[in-house]
Order: sequence, then structure tokens, then C-alpha cells
Amino acid sequence: MPPIEKVVFNYEQKSSPVFGKVNRPVAKVSIHNRSNNLWTEIWMLVDSGADYTILPRYMAKDLGVTLEKDCKVLSTMGVGGYEKVYFLSKLRVKIGKWEREIPAGFLERSEIPPLMGRHLFLETFDVLLSSKKTISFSNPN
Repeated sequence: MPPIEKVVFNYEQKSSPVFGKVNRPVAKVSIHNRSNNLWTEIWMLVDSGADYTILPRYMAKDLGVTLEKDCKVLSTMGVGGYEKVYFLSKLRVKIGKWEREIPAGFLERSEIPPLMGRHLFLETFDVLLSSKKTISFSNPN
């Protein structure tokens, strides 16, 4: 039986006004740019509480997405209440060599971190959050 292939990332350590320092599970994700056919690498916060992937507004332009033309305007609810979200039904992404086509939303504001959500993305991997402050992804085939 061949060994299980996996991609592993170290947690990101951030300062917190409440806890001093916190360790956050992050993953390097490549996102396909629709206008120039290139891949852009970004770090995303792995958020098992997010129904789907959410990106800050400024990333739309960087990825060749025209919010008003390519997206459907919806309302979403999060910790801060309701917000306008520009919903894109298909965005190509990769972790390691594994490619997915996922739905993604661009929030109206730009100061949020990119969040990797469950639907058609996080839920398609076997994910291990380790006490060694690493997160690993493997393909569940």
C-alpha cells in the first residue's frame, strides 16, 4: 500500500490582546487568476466554522474577478452581524498538488483575513490539527 501523501503547514503565531500569543492554523493556497491564467499563492486561515471560503474585497481585483459582473450579491451573517458578500460560484484553488473548484465570497471590506471554509474545500480533505502546532491535509481517496 503506497504511503499517504499529505501537505503540512506550521501554525502562525499572532499576538492577542487577551491571551498574549495565539497559534492559528493556516495553509498556503494557490488561487487561479481568471484574467491572466496564473496562480497566486496566499495564506488562508483554516476556519472549520465558515460554511464557505471568504476573501477580502481587495483580492477580487488581484484574482481577475469583477465583483459587479462575475458575482451575485448576497447577505451573510458572521460574528459582526450581517454583511454584503459578493458570491462567486466557481473559483479554482490548489493545496499542494490537489486542485478544487469551490464557491467563494468576497466581503465588502478588505481588513479580514482570507478564510478557508468547509463547502467543497476543507470538507474534501482529511485534516489533522496537531498538538505539535501543525495542520496537515491529505486526500481521502
